[in-house]
Amino acid sequence: MGPKKNLFEELGFAKIDHDRARRCGSPEAVFCEGKTPAQVARIVGRMNKGPHNILATRANPETFAAVKKLVPEAEYHELARLIAVRREKLRPDPRRYILVITAGTSDIPAAEEAALTAELMGHRVERVFDVGVAGIQRLFAHQKKMRAANVIVVAAGMEGALASVVGGLVSKPVIALPTSVGYGASFKGLAALLGMLNSCAAGVAVVNIDNGFGAGRLAAMINSMR
Repeated sequence: MGPKKNLFEELGFAKIDHDRARRCGSPEAVFCEGKTPAQVARIVGRMNKGPHNILATRANPETFAAVKKLVPEAEYHELARLIAVRREKLRPDPRRYILVITAGTSDIPAAEEAALTAELMGHRVERVFDVGVAGIQRLFAHQKKMRAANVIVVAAGMEGALASVVGGLVSKPVIALPTSVGYGASFKGLAALLGMLNSCAAGVAVVNIDNGFGAGRLAAMINSMR
């Protein structure tokens, strides 16, 4: 059987995948880096004719300004560099939540990208920031919240050790989000990535460096499972 018609929309410079929500459970997200503000605005404007929430990642203020002209209800989350258009009234399950943890304050931008991605997909998200291994007692103060979470995202730069620590304290899946935070030998997040990939804690999965969207999407998928 051949592909159905009208599953994507041809714009010349982009092909909008209108079928992704049905196939994958979540609509296509727009990655803004490498696209002009006008291109992003046109893509978001066309997507806004559909029924789903819209998420555009790695957006700068110039891109948001172009989108805002076509889609006045668009929101800009500067810290996470996200543009969001809320079209669906999704009701989070109050009993199941995703916990997003950061090692340091500098890791918050990547963590917020993950948190907002999951929230826009209709999930409850709790946040615990700046509880890295340099002051591990800060993390221990939140053990009750960690044990109650359904899935945990841990954003950390430097050597990325926090993901292993959290993985050793809980029975829930841990998504390790390496960030590009750190001095020279951190190699812009490579040290954290390799440290997380070599975690001795079971149940720790790793996404790419600074890929908050990927971490949030995966956490939302896990949280949706019954």
